[in-house]
Amino acid sequence: MDKPIRDCLGPRPNPSPPRWTLPAGAWDTHFHVLGPQARFPYSPTRKYTPPDATLDACMRMHDTLGIARGLVVHANTHGFDNAVDLDAVARSGGRYLAVVRLDASATRAGSERLHEQGARGVRFAFNPQHGGSLDLAVFDHVLGCIRGLGWFVELHFDAGALPGLKDWLAAIPATVVIDHIGRIDPSLGMGQAPFAVLLELARRDNIWVKVSGADRLTKTGAPYADVTPYARRLLEVAADRVIWGSDWPHTGVFDTARMPDDGGLLDALLDFAPDDATRRKILVANPCRLLGLPDTTP
Repeated sequence: MDKPIRDCLGPRPNPSPPRWTLPAGAWDTHFHVLGPQARFPYSPTRKYTPPDATLDACMRMHDTLGIARGLVVHANTHGFDNAVDLDAVARSGGRYLAVVRLDASATRAGSERLHEQGARGVRFAFNPQHGGSLDLAVFDHVLGCIRGLGWFVELHFDAGALPGLKDWLAAIPATVVIDHIGRIDPSLGMGQAPFAVLLELARRDNIWVKVSGADRLTKTGAPYADVTPYARRLLEVAADRVIWGSDWPHTGVFDTARMPDDGGLLDALLDFAPDDATRRKILVANPCRLLGLPDTTP
């Protein structure tokens, strides 16, 4: 008999405003829109069932935080149906672009249509906690379908897999974005093999890293002091290829005490990057360059 799919928690309904003023044109490069399920049903193979996290709720959260632009990233919760993400882009008034999920059925023509609808990247999420697996044949097929569109490849995996993935990651002939600081475990220390591999990869011109998901990585909780040294070291190595994402609505959280305050996640950037110029790179200049967009804000 199949195990029941557990319900997980939704985000805090009223995030705190950050303690600082974000630079004009700030980007959230990692969040999800989920449902409403009556219109955008979840995949029957999902690992858990989050409550709806609608576009309207997302935009209110971004308004509270001072976020101008964003990348809505496809969640495994919706399987391979990208309709929820494309709808969010279409109704965002030019505010959002999308990172989609594709499988062996992907085609060049379909990828071009997705590009016209606002897709700018494709995600492969194969972290065991959140479901999904890496099929290299499918990966290569999808890479062929998107070649020349200027998209990036976004990857979510467990940190323990990094040493074994290193050569493959280094050989990917595309721009690569690694989610959530590579899911490193801060309790294992700065000398741990997965972090050493992440730093080595981050030195490559085509590899970017998101300083997102601090709440998922921390062993000590907010304000994420145990994650700070890793973020700072990444910025020493690759400040021009580090970006930030909220990870709203924080799917897969079952303990209320573990649900982060989105304003607190932004406040962690004050410790990750203590100077205004670096924070502006992370939130404005770097996302614009990743997406091939002009950085026109002061």
